[in-house]
Amino acid sequence: MLCRLSDLRDKEVVNINNGSCMGCVSDVELDTCSARVTAIVIYGRSRLFGLLGRDEDTVICWSEIQCIGEDTVLVKYCPPPGAASCRRKDSILDRLFG
Repeated sequence: MLCRLSDLRDKEVVNINNGSCMGCVSDVELDTCSARVTAIVIYGRSRLFGLLGRDEDTVICWSEIQCIGEDTVLVKYCPPPGAASCRRKDSILDRLFG
């Protein structure tokens, strides 16, 4: 299957380790010396409609991608310890809008 970068964008990314939907492909990282895609990037969730910034971006190495389908990208991703997905839920904004 041939896939353009514009086709890769907006595909849902599913982690096969736990079955969770991680978001959609937002960007890619390229190695300009070898002209290869090295990683895909999922932008972090925006906080309060983007007024308070957004969470950390998730960068998934190309070697962690298992399959690219028509609608989804299956990855085998283990988040690093202390990643943004494990952030505390005790702030007032998270209780109101989280």
